Amino acid sequence: MTVRKAVWNQIESNDHRLMRRVHGWRAPRWFRILMITMTRGGDGWLWYAVGLILIFFGGDERFLAIGAGAAACVTGIFIFRALKHSSKRRRPCEIEPHCWASILPPDRYSFPSGHSITAFAVATSIGLFYPDVLAVLLTAAFLIAVSRIILGMHFLSDVVAGCAIGLLLGLVSYHFFVLL
Repeated sequence: MTVRKAVWNQIESNDHRLMRRVHGWRAPRWFRILMITMTRGGDGWLWYAVGLILIFFGGDERFLAIGAGAAACVTGIFIFRALKHSSKRRRPCEIEPHCWASILPPDRYSFPSGHSITAFAVATSIGLFYPDVLAVLLTAAFLIAVSRIILGMHFLSDVVAGCAIGLLLGLVSYHFFVLL
């Protein structure tokens, strides 16, 4: 067995172990509501609201910040669509039923998490323009990413990869727009 195969087998084993624990956990009602709310916010509504707030209260850098966030998000969408179609990894909710979540996945494949990519891409790029709210934006992005695991939409490795890609896209986009 190659090292690559052994590493992948270990990652997949850990992912499946966590999936079984999460899918069998009857979370408190407040936590279920929080996770569903965050995942729905990650559908785009939260980021649209942030953009709207920036238009009215964002100051001189508002259009650069919105541009950076939009560029990072659009690039992230292209990346996660290409990776999902090449990996064809099944979602946890297709492998094992969840004990309380019944949200339908937005697409067929699991790797990487598109919600995590876009959340971290937008939060990072906009947050770097507004350091006072960076921690709040990254917390929201983190909760969106966690919600995808808790709701059975993604494995931990899908979300970790998505967060890393989104963070990188956010940094690159911010630096690109600062240079404009």
